[in-house]
Amino acid sequence: MPSGQRARAQAAAITPSGQAPAHERAPADRVRALFNGHRLSPGQRRIAQYLIDHLTEAAFLSITELAERVGVSQPSVTRFATALGFSGYPALREVLQPIALSAVAGTPEGSEETRRNELQAAVDAEIANLENVRRLLADTDQVLDLGRELARSVPVTVLGLRISVSLAHYFAYAARRIHPDVRLITEGGSVAYDTLMQARAAGGTWVLAFAMPRHAKETLAALQAARSAGLRVALITDLTLGPLVEEADVALTAATGSRLVFDSYAAPNILSAAVLQAMADADPERTQARLENYEQVAEQHGFFL
Repeated sequence: MPSGQRARAQAAAITPSGQAPAHERAPADRVRALFNGHRLSPGQRRIAQYLIDHLTEAAFLSITELAERVGVSQPSVTRFATALGFSGYPALREVLQPIALSAVAGTPEGSEETRRNELQAAVDAEIANLENVRRLLADTDQVLDLGRELARSVPVTVLGLRISVSLAHYFAYAARRIHPDVRLITEGGSVAYDTLMQARAAGGTWVLAFAMPRHAKETLAALQAARSAGLRVALITDLTLGPLVEEADVALTAATGSRLVFDSYAAPNILSAAVLQAMADADPERTQARLENYEQVAEQHGFFL
Protein backbone atom coordinates (compact mmCIF):
# COMPACT_ATOMS: atom_id res chain seq x y z
CA MET A 1 0.00 0.00 0.00
CA PRO A 2 1.60 3.29 -1.02
CA SER A 3 2.13 5.94 1.66
CA GLY A 4 -0.08 9.01 1.66
CA GLN A 5 2.79 11.14 0.37
CA ARG A 6 3.59 8.77 -2.49
CA ALA A 7 -0.10 8.51 -3.39
CA ARG A 8 -0.37 12.30 -3.49
CA ALA A 9 2.76 12.54 -5.64
CA GLN A 10 1.24 10.14 -8.16
CA ALA A 11 -2.22 11.71 -8.11
CA ALA A 12 -0.87 15.25 -8.46
CA ALA A 13 1.31 14.56 -11.51
CA ILE A 14 1.22 17.67 -13.67
CA THR A 15 -0.52 17.41 -17.03
CA PRO A 16 1.09 19.57 -19.74
CA SER A 17 -1.16 22.31 -21.01
CA GLY A 18 -1.06 25.35 -23.24
CA GLN A 19 -0.75 28.95 -22.17
CA ALA A 20 -3.85 30.71 -20.86
CA PRO A 21 -5.50 33.09 -23.35
CA ALA A 22 -4.44 36.71 -22.88
CA HIS A 23 -7.90 37.82 -21.74
CA GLU A 24 -7.84 35.27 -18.89
CA ARG A 25 -4.56 36.54 -17.46
CA ALA A 26 -4.41 38.98 -14.58
CA PRO A 27 -4.12 42.64 -15.67
CA ALA A 28 -0.65 42.95 -14.13
CA ASP A 29 0.47 39.83 -16.02
CA ARG A 30 -0.84 41.33 -19.27
CA VAL A 31 1.21 44.46 -18.64
CA ARG A 32 4.31 42.42 -17.79
CA ALA A 33 3.90 40.56 -21.08
CA LEU A 34 4.46 43.86 -22.91
CA PHE A 35 7.97 44.02 -21.41
CA ASN A 36 8.99 40.38 -21.97
CA GLY A 37 11.89 39.89 -24.34
CA HIS A 38 13.03 43.52 -24.24
CA ARG A 39 16.35 44.69 -22.80
CA LEU A 40 15.50 47.73 -20.68
CA SER A 41 17.83 50.24 -19.10
CA PRO A 42 17.62 50.88 -15.33
CA GLY A 43 15.52 53.99 -15.95
CA GLN A 44 13.20 52.09 -18.28
CA ARG A 45 12.81 49.32 -15.71
CA ARG A 46 11.67 51.97 -13.20
CA ILE A 47 9.01 53.13 -15.64
CA ALA A 48 7.89 49.55 -16.27
CA GLN A 49 7.70 48.76 -12.56
CA TYR A 50 5.69 51.92 -11.91
CA LEU A 51 3.19 50.96 -14.62
CA ILE A 52 2.81 47.51 -13.06
CA ASP A 53 2.46 48.79 -9.50
CA HIS A 54 0.12 51.71 -10.33
CA LEU A 55 -1.63 50.43 -13.43
CA THR A 56 -5.13 51.79 -12.83
CA GLU A 57 -3.79 55.32 -12.35
CA ALA A 58 -0.67 55.33 -14.52
CA ALA A 59 -2.48 54.25 -17.69
CA PHE A 60 -4.34 57.57 -17.74
CA LEU A 61 -1.42 59.89 -16.96
CA SER A 62 0.05 62.27 -19.52
CA ILE A 63 3.66 61.79 -20.52
CA THR A 64 4.58 64.76 -18.33
CA GLU A 65 2.75 63.36 -15.30
CA LEU A 66 4.24 59.88 -15.73
CA ALA A 67 7.76 61.27 -16.07
CA GLU A 68 7.30 63.30 -12.87
CA ARG A 69 5.90 60.35 -10.91
CA VAL A 70 8.75 58.05 -11.91
CA GLY A 71 11.45 60.72 -11.69
CA VAL A 72 12.67 60.52 -15.29
CA SER A 73 12.62 62.87 -18.26
CA GLN A 74 9.84 62.98 -20.86
CA PRO A 75 12.23 61.78 -23.61
CA SER A 76 13.02 58.80 -21.38
CA VAL A 77 9.33 57.84 -21.38
CA THR A 78 9.24 58.18 -25.18
CA ARG A 79 12.35 56.03 -25.58
CA PHE A 80 10.80 53.46 -23.23
CA ALA A 81 7.69 53.21 -25.41
CA THR A 82 9.70 52.89 -28.62
CA ALA A 83 11.94 50.25 -27.01
CA LEU A 84 8.78 48.17 -26.58
CA GLY A 85 7.93 48.59 -30.27
CA PHE A 86 5.36 51.40 -30.01
CA SER A 87 5.43 54.55 -32.10
CA GLY A 88 5.44 56.62 -28.92
CA TYR A 89 3.94 56.95 -25.47
CA PRO A 90 0.35 57.66 -26.69
CA ALA A 91 0.32 54.32 -28.54
CA LEU A 92 1.51 52.50 -25.43
CA ARG A 93 -1.10 54.25 -23.32
CA GLU A 94 -3.87 53.15 -25.70
CA VAL A 95 -2.88 49.54 -25.01
CA LEU A 96 -2.60 50.06 -21.24
CA GLN A 97 -5.96 51.77 -20.70
CA PRO A 98 -8.25 48.80 -21.51
CA ILE A 99 -6.12 46.61 -19.27
CA ALA A 100 -6.41 49.16 -16.47
CA LEU A 101 -10.19 49.33 -16.86
CA SER A 102 -10.43 45.53 -16.66
CA ALA A 103 -8.39 45.67 -13.45
CA VAL A 104 -10.79 48.19 -11.92
CA ALA A 105 -13.79 46.09 -12.91
CA GLY A 106 -12.29 42.97 -11.36
CA THR A 107 -11.19 44.32 -7.96
CA PRO A 108 -13.22 43.80 -4.77
CA GLU A 109 -13.41 47.59 -4.46
CA GLY A 110 -15.29 47.61 -7.75
CA SER A 111 -17.83 45.04 -6.53
CA GLU A 112 -20.22 44.96 -3.62
CA GLU A 113 -17.91 42.86 -1.44
CA THR A 114 -17.07 44.46 1.90
CA ARG A 115 -14.07 43.83 4.09
CA ARG A 116 -14.80 43.49 7.77
CA ASN A 117 -11.32 44.22 9.09
CA GLU A 118 -7.64 44.51 8.17
CA LEU A 119 -6.92 40.85 8.91
CA GLN A 120 -9.55 39.79 6.40
CA ALA A 121 -8.15 42.33 3.96
CA ALA A 122 -4.76 40.64 4.30
CA VAL A 123 -6.34 37.27 3.53
CA ASP A 124 -8.12 38.78 0.51
CA ALA A 125 -4.77 40.08 -0.76
CA GLU A 126 -3.24 36.60 -0.40
CA ILE A 127 -6.16 35.09 -2.29
CA ALA A 128 -5.41 37.53 -5.12
CA ASN A 129 -1.74 36.49 -5.02
CA LEU A 130 -2.75 32.84 -5.24
CA GLU A 131 -5.05 33.62 -8.18
CA ASN A 132 -2.07 35.12 -10.00
CA VAL A 133 -0.04 31.96 -9.37
CA ARG A 134 -2.98 29.91 -10.62
CA ARG A 135 -2.91 31.90 -13.87
CA LEU A 136 0.86 31.48 -14.11
CA LEU A 137 0.48 27.71 -13.81
CA ALA A 138 -2.18 27.56 -16.53
CA ASP A 139 0.76 27.01 -18.87
CA THR A 140 2.52 24.04 -17.27
CA ASP A 141 5.37 23.78 -19.77
CA GLN A 142 7.71 26.15 -17.95
CA VAL A 143 7.37 24.52 -14.54
CA LEU A 144 7.60 21.01 -16.03
CA ASP A 145 10.76 21.92 -17.94
CA LEU A 146 12.28 23.43 -14.81
CA GLY A 147 11.38 20.36 -12.76
CA ARG A 148 13.17 18.12 -15.27
CA GLU A 149 16.27 20.32 -15.22
CA LEU A 150 16.44 20.42 -11.42
CA ALA A 151 15.90 16.66 -11.22
CA ARG A 152 18.81 16.05 -13.62
CA SER A 153 21.17 18.35 -11.74
CA VAL A 154 23.17 16.24 -9.27
CA PRO A 155 23.79 17.96 -6.97
CA VAL A 156 21.08 20.60 -7.10
CA THR A 157 21.65 23.71 -5.01
CA VAL A 158 18.93 25.66 -3.19
CA LEU A 159 19.70 29.22 -2.10
CA GLY A 160 17.81 31.59 0.16
CA LEU A 161 19.32 34.41 2.21
CA ARG A 162 17.94 36.59 5.01
CA ILE A 163 14.10 36.64 4.88
CA SER A 164 14.10 33.98 2.12
CA VAL A 165 15.82 31.37 4.31
CA SER A 166 12.52 29.78 5.37
CA LEU A 167 11.43 29.21 1.77
CA ALA A 168 14.78 27.66 0.88
CA HIS A 169 14.69 25.40 3.95
CA TYR A 170 11.21 24.14 3.05
CA PHE A 171 12.16 23.41 -0.54
CA ALA A 172 15.45 21.68 0.35
CA TYR A 173 13.82 19.58 3.09
CA ALA A 174 11.15 18.30 0.70
CA ALA A 175 13.49 17.93 -2.29
CA ARG A 176 15.79 15.63 -0.30
CA ARG A 177 12.93 13.11 -0.20
CA ILE A 178 13.04 12.73 -3.99
CA HIS A 179 16.54 13.88 -5.04
CA PRO A 180 19.86 12.20 -4.16
CA ASP A 181 21.94 15.33 -3.50
CA VAL A 182 20.42 18.65 -2.41
CA ARG A 183 22.75 21.36 -1.13
CA LEU A 184 21.34 24.28 0.85
CA ILE A 185 22.85 27.77 1.04
CA THR A 186 21.50 30.15 3.68
CA GLU A 187 24.59 32.33 4.18
CA GLY A 188 26.10 34.79 1.73
CA GLY A 189 29.67 35.83 1.10
CA SER A 190 32.46 33.30 0.95
CA VAL A 191 30.25 30.52 2.40
CA ALA A 192 27.85 30.79 -0.54
CA TYR A 193 30.73 31.08 -3.01
CA ASP A 194 32.47 27.96 -1.70
CA THR A 195 29.27 25.89 -1.76
CA LEU A 196 28.47 26.99 -5.31
CA MET A 197 31.98 26.14 -6.54
CA GLN A 198 31.82 22.73 -4.85
CA ALA A 199 28.42 21.98 -6.33
CA ARG A 200 29.64 22.82 -9.83
CA ALA A 201 32.82 20.75 -9.37
CA ALA A 202 30.65 17.80 -8.27
CA GLY A 203 28.66 17.95 -11.51
CA GLY A 204 25.76 20.21 -10.55
CA THR A 205 24.19 22.33 -13.26
CA TRP A 206 21.37 24.28 -11.55
CA VAL A 207 20.71 26.55 -8.58
CA LEU A 208 17.18 27.33 -7.39
CA ALA A 209 17.16 30.66 -5.56
CA PHE A 210 14.50 32.45 -3.54
CA ALA A 211 14.48 36.25 -3.32
CA MET A 212 11.73 37.97 -1.36
CA PRO A 213 11.65 41.60 -0.20
CA ARG A 214 13.63 43.32 1.05
CA HIS A 215 16.01 42.05 -1.57
CA ALA A 216 19.57 41.65 -0.33
CA LYS A 217 22.63 42.68 -2.32
CA GLU A 218 24.29 39.46 -1.17
CA THR A 219 21.61 37.49 -3.05
CA LEU A 220 22.55 39.26 -6.26
CA ALA A 221 26.24 38.57 -5.55
CA ALA A 222 25.46 34.86 -5.00
CA LEU A 223 23.53 34.62 -8.29
CA GLN A 224 26.39 36.30 -10.13
CA ALA A 225 28.84 33.87 -8.51
CA ALA A 226 26.66 30.94 -9.58
CA ARG A 227 26.63 32.11 -13.18
CA SER A 228 30.38 32.75 -13.17
CA ALA A 229 30.85 29.17 -11.97
CA GLY A 230 28.87 27.87 -14.94
CA LEU A 231 25.67 27.08 -13.04
CA ARG A 232 22.25 27.95 -14.42
CA VAL A 233 19.89 29.89 -12.18
CA ALA A 234 16.17 29.43 -11.51
CA LEU A 235 14.61 32.17 -9.40
CA ILE A 236 11.37 32.32 -7.41
CA THR A 237 10.74 35.95 -6.54
CA ASP A 238 8.14 38.69 -6.32
CA LEU A 239 10.00 40.74 -8.94
CA THR A 240 9.26 40.92 -12.65
CA LEU A 241 12.16 43.17 -13.58
CA GLY A 242 15.52 44.18 -12.18
CA PRO A 243 19.06 42.90 -11.69
CA LEU A 244 18.05 39.70 -9.85
CA VAL A 245 15.73 38.63 -12.67
CA GLU A 246 18.38 39.49 -15.26
CA GLU A 247 20.76 36.99 -13.63
CA ALA A 248 18.19 34.17 -13.86
CA ASP A 249 17.77 31.69 -16.70
CA VAL A 250 14.23 31.01 -15.45
CA ALA A 251 12.22 33.37 -13.22
CA LEU A 252 8.88 32.45 -11.64
CA THR A 253 6.93 35.27 -10.00
CA ALA A 254 4.81 35.00 -6.85
CA ALA A 255 3.85 38.05 -4.84
CA THR A 256 4.21 38.27 -1.07
CA GLY A 257 1.39 39.30 1.23
CA SER A 258 2.29 42.75 2.50
CA ARG A 259 -0.83 43.94 4.34
CA LEU A 260 0.43 43.01 7.81
CA VAL A 261 3.54 44.02 9.78
CA PHE A 262 5.48 41.04 8.39
CA ASP A 263 5.10 39.63 4.89
CA SER A 264 3.41 36.29 4.30
CA TYR A 265 4.35 33.75 1.64
CA ALA A 266 1.33 31.72 0.62
CA ALA A 267 1.91 32.28 -3.11
CA PRO A 268 5.68 31.57 -3.14
CA ASN A 269 5.04 28.42 -1.07
CA ILE A 270 2.47 27.01 -3.47
CA LEU A 271 4.77 27.83 -6.39
CA SER A 272 7.59 25.97 -4.60
CA ALA A 273 5.30 22.97 -4.13
CA ALA A 274 4.47 23.03 -7.86
CA VAL A 275 8.18 22.93 -8.75
CA LEU A 276 8.68 20.03 -6.32
CA GLN A 277 5.81 18.19 -8.00
CA ALA A 278 7.44 18.79 -11.38
CA MET A 279 10.72 17.35 -10.04
CA ALA A 280 8.84 14.28 -8.83
CA ASP A 281 7.13 13.92 -12.21
CA ALA A 282 10.48 14.11 -14.01
CA ASP A 283 11.67 10.77 -12.61
CA PRO A 284 8.69 8.91 -11.09
CA GLU A 285 10.60 5.65 -10.55
CA ARG A 286 13.33 7.40 -8.56
CA THR A 287 10.68 9.39 -6.67
CA GLN A 288 8.75 6.26 -5.71
CA ALA A 289 11.89 4.38 -4.65
CA ARG A 290 13.16 7.22 -2.49
CA LEU A 291 9.78 7.84 -0.85
CA GLU A 292 9.41 4.12 -0.10
CA ASN A 293 12.87 4.04 1.46
CA TYR A 294 12.10 7.10 3.55
CA GLU A 295 8.87 5.59 4.82
CA GLN A 296 10.66 2.37 5.78
CA VAL A 297 13.38 4.22 7.68
CA ALA A 298 10.85 6.47 9.39
CA GLU A 299 8.78 3.48 10.48
CA GLN A 300 11.81 1.55 11.75
CA HIS A 301 13.02 4.44 13.88
CA GLY A 302 9.61 5.65 14.99
CA PHE A 303 10.09 9.19 13.69
CA PHE A 304 6.40 10.07 13.77
CA LEU A 305 3.50 9.65 16.18
